[in-house]
Amino acid sequence: MSDLFPDVVETERLRLVAARPEHIDTFDAYEVCSQPYMDDVTEFMPWARHETPKVTKDFLDRCASEWDDAESAQFGVFPREGEDGAGELAGFGGIHTEWDRRVGNLGFWLRPRFWGRGYSGERAEALAALAFDVLDLELVEVKHAVENENSQRAIEKYMDTLGGRRDGRDRNSLPVGDEIADQYVYSVSHEEWRETTGGDYDAEFHWDASDAL
Repeated sequence: MSDLFPDVVETERLRLVAARPEHIDTFDAYEVCSQPYMDDVTEFMPWARHETPKVTKDFLDRCASEWDDAESAQFGVFPREGEDGAGELAGFGGIHTEWDRRVGNLGFWLRPRFWGRGYSGERAEALAALAFDVLDLELVEVKHAVENENSQRAIEKYMDTLGGRRDGRDRNSLPVGDEIADQYVYSVSHEEWRETTGGDYDAEFHWDASDAL
């Protein structure tokens, strides 16, 4: 297991837990990822809802492999005590690393019942801090399908908070069903993040899951 990434990231309202089979139960994740509402979640994604537990197992195994190779840190997202749905698996989010460019790419999705709470921004602030303050990356990027207006609103809001901006449009770059979609691209540099936030963030990183689970 790579020791670059923390097993658990805690924010004010969320607990992000490494998406590995030893931390995330395959059938719990399948129960979430196979529901009909996932058709709405994945409308602008390059993947579809899980048809069998084997698809979920392969997903978690892939997350573990990429984690071990320090390619990607994918987390299950759980609301903390005091939140509606506390302790439930609300979705997944993480950071994919491009070490040669010193870039981290953020991704995220939530079950519809957890939409509209600001969780996306809270998770992004924590993972940006992880990218800059722990992994020593120089740039954090985020992309979304041009037609995905919900993601656009959330990303524009938290990128402004982080000191970032929209850089442009990446054409024919995202497979969605039988189509190839355009994406908007946003980024924030380490320097911009530090100038805007002062390097302050409300997150704790735990490399031993037993400390936080």
